[in-house]
Amino acid sequence: MARLSRLSIAHRQHHIIQRGHDNRLIFPEHEDVSLFRRLMLEASKKYAVAIHAYVLMPTHFHFLLTPTDETGLGKMMQWIGRHYVPYFNKRYQRAGTLWQGRYKSLVLESEAYFMLCSRYIETNPVRAGLVATPAEYADSSCLHHIGSRNDELVSDHPLYWNLGNTPFQREAAYKHLLEQALTPKEIASFTAASLKGWPLGSNDFKQGLEKQTARRVLPLKRGRPKLLA
Repeated sequence: MARLSRLSIAHRQHHIIQRGHDNRLIFPEHEDVSLFRRLMLEASKKYAVAIHAYVLMPTHFHFLLTPTDETGLGKMMQWIGRHYVPYFNKRYQRAGTLWQGRYKSLVLESEAYFMLCSRYIETNPVRAGLVATPAEYADSSCLHHIGSRNDELVSDHPLYWNLGNTPFQREAAYKHLLEQALTPKEIASFTAASLKGWPLGSNDFKQGLEKQTARRVLPLKRGRPKLLA
């Protein structure tokens, strides 16, 4: 059975994961991160995709994005790859693909999952044992959200602005959210949905996506179909 194409829906939030082939390093040096950040910024502007949260891990990266049309997200990811992979191969004297297959993508219901997804992304270095707190990891959007750095990559989502009437209130509220540990169930739900590419949200949200896209967005039930009487 042919696999379904990834969902890419204008003005909806998408969680993206891309890993290095065989979980190898994709950012061995600081200069690699710096170049990748420049490519992210240029591609997001070129294809009108807002970046709300991100983390660049040694072997993979996460984005929380909103495209303004159905093709911008895919074009952005392709453009970044076309520029970063040749640079990486030349710098480290290698050939072939850098990525572990296609990037993973899921559409999420923003009201229920946007802030949770942002926290999931920015606490990834803590779960990986690289740092003790999200604020200690420089290569993410965390420092922007807590007011320690103005990150030109980040486009604040209205749900972030709703955290407070002033920058100080928003930053303090977000910092408090980061201090609340994600539950194992929350982590598992994001991990499973991201790997399989299924939407994350209520049944009404998922059914709305099916109507909007005129395609299946949920896995088929296992087992043989029931026979009609």
